[in-house]
Amino acid sequence: MPLDIAIRPASRLGSGDQRRRTWLRWSASVALGVALAGCGETEASTDAVSLEVARSAHEAGRAVLIDIREPEEHATGVAAGARLLPMRQLKRRLNEIPVNPEQPVLLICNTQNRSSATLRALREQGYGHVRYVNGGMSEWARRGWPMVKPTGAPGA
Repeated sequence: MPLDIAIRPASRLGSGDQRRRTWLRWSASVALGVALAGCGETEASTDAVSLEVARSAHEAGRAVLIDIREPEEHATGVAAGARLLPMRQLKRRLNEIPVNPEQPVLLICNTQNRSSATLRALREQGYGHVRYVNGGMSEWARRGWPMVKPTGAPGA
């Protein structure tokens, strides 16, 4: 599905701060549209989403955020509402990953190394609607974004 976006010259947008805000809103909208459009069409979409897109989609309820770090890492803090599914428990808890291709799934780990590897494994199982979050929870924490202590994860 093509994006229909009119691009205006920066000189028409107003002050520098206003141009930056407009550019950030526009680029976030484009990134979210690209990340979430056609989730079942893996060959036409990217495997990674930015941290900003992931947070926005998760907090708006447009995507399921799955934290695949281990329980001792979860103890340092997680994104509120994220599902906790440690990577080493993935095989026995695979049924906890939504299978509906209309429900985007975003994997997050500490940096993105484990989540990108997990993505490849899930793709082999037919999960075309799964993406990984670039930057991971280490970058989330570095930015000072809200984190909560987990209240207990199944199988942790």
